[in-house]
Amino acid sequence: MAVVHCFGAGLVGSFVARTLADRGHEVHVHDLDPYNGKIVGHANITIHEGDALETDLDDFGHVDIVVNMLPGDIGHALTTNLAEEGGFPTVDLSFSEHTPDRDDQKARDWGGRILWDVGIAPGLSNMLLAEAYRVMGPLKRAEVRVGGNPTGPTGGWNYMAPFSPRDVIAEYTRPARVVRGGEEVTLPALSERHTIDVPERGEMEAFLTDGLRSVLNSIPAVDMSEYTVRWPGHIQKFIDERDAGSLDEEELLHEWWFNPKTPEFTWLEVVAEDHEGKVMRWEVSDYGGDDGSSMARTTGLVTVGCVEAWLNDPGMFPPGVHAPESLSTPVVREIIEMMRANRVEITGPEIGYSNG
Repeated sequence: MAVVHCFGAGLVGSFVARTLADRGHEVHVHDLDPYNGKIVGHANITIHEGDALETDLDDFGHVDIVVNMLPGDIGHALTTNLAEEGGFPTVDLSFSEHTPDRDDQKARDWGGRILWDVGIAPGLSNMLLAEAYRVMGPLKRAEVRVGGNPTGPTGGWNYMAPFSPRDVIAEYTRPARVVRGGEEVTLPALSERHTIDVPERGEMEAFLTDGLRSVLNSIPAVDMSEYTVRWPGHIQKFIDERDAGSLDEEELLHEWWFNPKTPEFTWLEVVAEDHEGKVMRWEVSDYGGDDGSSMARTTGLVTVGCVEAWLNDPGMFPPGVHAPESLSTPVVREIIEMMRANRVEITGPEIGYSNG
């Protein structure tokens, strides 16, 4: 049994903490308001209420690994602190414009070890693109489409946020870094809108967002894009209110709040094509369950898989900041097998068995 300190008790953070506790680990959860999550009274979970940035892990004695699931810039600040402190292997699920790789030298200097972007996308999507590159070599085209949505249009925004609504808003406003003609370029967020057919759900809409991050530099491709998927009408409503100056962030936080009684699903598609026209395609889908929402499950199971892989192999990473595509093929295969064992549907080429 390992001692795991989890920061963040939101929808995803609570799921990860409960899952790790159910798998026999001693889990400590740190959050300003930890009692919103479904962790109160859970066996093997100890709750610590307080500011994560003021928490000194040295006060807790032995710590095997840290999991950062705080939102936005708060999460980034914690990861930066952990890079400086060293000594605590850190699995980082926080999602900020400022990526942890810029702390790589600091982590090397102080002995910090960080694995970042360990969700479904970025995260699993990076691992699948890395598999495509391993099998096919440099890619002609790489595309990621992902979204967590109600199972059908609900009226109004046709949406509820399965993680921090502020992070969703940031996705809609941050320019998208993509690859065009083999070069990294920046395009307006929400551009390149197009309709797609999502299996079992029908016509939905996809648009550019800034989710490629580390694969911009690690996976050679002529063209590479990441798109967020929503029901038709959602993003046009956002654009119209933004352009009219009537967009109220506090109101959006209320209108997009996650309702666990509303049926919802998460869907991911990763497509890679080589220069000879060979295509590798994966599809991931989940409809949630009693243990958590679909986004909490798909994201959180990737996180749990990364945590346990590192616990099983403490020397898995040297000091520094490491992206999910740097995980070994056997580890990626184990993560996918664990997700399937937890009823997440994953189709596509099996990992590690293709030789091109």
